[in-house]
Amino acid sequence: MEAVRSIAELDGAELVRKARSGDGVAWEKIVTAYSRKIFNLAYRFTSNPEAAEDLTQEVFIRIYRTLDQYDPKQGDLSNWLMRLARNLIIDDYRHRQRNPQNSMADAVDDHQYHLRAVGTSAQKEIERRELAAQVQQGIDKLPPDLKTCVILRDIEELTYQEIVDVLDIPEGTVKSRINRGRIELAKILRRMRVVTI
Repeated sequence: MEAVRSIAELDGAELVRKARSGDGVAWEKIVTAYSRKIFNLAYRFTSNPEAAEDLTQEVFIRIYRTLDQYDPKQGDLSNWLMRLARNLIIDDYRHRQRNPQNSMADAVDDHQYHLRAVGTSAQKEIERRELAAQVQQGIDKLPPDLKTCVILRDIEELTYQEIVDVLDIPEGTVKSRINRGRIELAKILRRMRVVTI
């Protein structure tokens, strides 16, 4: 998150200009600042670490090829990058919904990005992972439009305005989808017996 903030403080147009002219350091700053955020978003839609890594790479290839299309007058670099990422990831998600494949879900244990809190017992860590996996299964069952808004708001912690910018839909629609998505997710988790309220 700190890397993203530091890039936001820089002039996005200048960073893009340098990257377009072949400045590897500028491109590396963009990749470093946004790769984790894009990976996390991809993982939320794929529930598969390898697929999320592949999508993240595809997103950065697309970004690099379209750097000349970035217009700082249309919004900041972060919104532009995340809009491209979101579009590619949602397109992939829709494609997978139309063309389901029989694949075993890969274990996420090898791809842990969260540091364990000091003093956390092994049992609590196992319970936390199980709960996270169950919640992800619930999110996977949401309709795509609701899933997108819930992930962007509750997991990626974007503001309503950022979601409006990324999805290019009215704020009322964003709020409605988030609300409906949360209600539907709660129902799903109750059916899965993850929550009892």
